[in-house]
Amino acid sequence: MFAALEIATGHVTAASKPRHRRQEFLAFLQQVARAYPERELHLVMDNYAVHKTPEVRAWLAENPRFRVHFTPTSASWLNLVEVWFGIIERQALHRADVVSAPELNAKIRAFVTDWNERCHPFVWTKTRTEILKKANRPTTSKTGH
Repeated sequence: MFAALEIATGHVTAASKPRHRRQEFLAFLQQVARAYPERELHLVMDNYAVHKTPEVRAWLAENPRFRVHFTPTSASWLNLVEVWFGIIERQALHRADVVSAPELNAKIRAFVTDWNERCHPFVWTKTRTEILKKANRPTTSKTGH
């Protein structure tokens, strides 16, 4: 699944795809471009290889209104869409009794539609200092093990 979260409103643009290759990601970027025409967009993304392919880089260069910000390694929690992925997992998919991909996709689409009808802004609950402290912490163990 690809998703873009508008943090000011909580609105989600999503696409459920069977594969997550560059061509699916490019199609999703075009979907986001259509959903938000004429607006400067800031994309916060993890370091997934598909996000950095030559084709994606070329598309982004041709579409300068898309500004990309990559999260540091092991800090996907900085991307608020990851919070939303947790919400959909807990509220729609956890223990879901689905037997096929089409049924799963229908469940996801229904959740996204319902979510967007009742969406709300996403607001950080930690201070800037707390966030930066966590973001800058060492990622390797210093215990000597």
